[in-house]
This record gives sequence, structure tokens and C-alpha cells, in this order.
Amino acid sequence: MSEIGINKVLTQMHMMRDLVNGTAVATGTPADFSAMLKDSIDKVNETQQQANKLAEAFESGATDASLSEVMISLQKASLSFQAMVQVRNKLVEAYKDVMNMPM
Repeated sequence: MSEIGINKVLTQMHMMRDLVNGTAVATGTPADFSAMLKDSIDKVNETQQQANKLAEAFESGATDASLSEVMISLQKASLSFQAMVQVRNKLVEAYKDVMNMPM
């Protein structure tokens, strides 16, 4: 996930916390968490596709990219995917916590 995506998620979490605490400030634009999450997933997918295309082009000799550029691209894709999985795990954990709260 890009740093911009992480900052958006953090901003969203701060807004939710302020809303719960009753200290929320009206921003004028409602935050759409699902759209933000979908955008970040799409970016991770795009990063993975670009890394795979670069790797395939390197293997076939169709690009001037060096091995280090290809490996860095693949590592970026892997890291962004791992970060996305961790965010998903935290969201599932939070959902379970909310569902287990007594009414």
C-alpha cells in the first residue's frame, strides 16, 4: 500500500475515533471507507501486475531494465500485498470484536 493510502486509512480512523468520543469536526465531505479500501486494493493489484510485466520482459530480453530494478519492483509488490493482508486481518479482528460486544 502506498503511503498516501496508509495516511488516508489513518485519517479515517482518527475521524471515527473523534466521532465516537464526540469531538468530531465537520469536514464537509463524508469519508467513504469502502471506496478508499477498494482504491488501495486496486493500487496493490496494479503494482503486482506492473512488477510481473517487468519480470516477464526482463526474462524475454525485451527491456533494458536491470536485474536489480526487476527485483526491487517485485519486492515492492510483495510488500504492498503483505501490508494489505495485515490491514485486512486487523479489519476482520475489529469486526469480530464489535460483533462480540454485548448489547
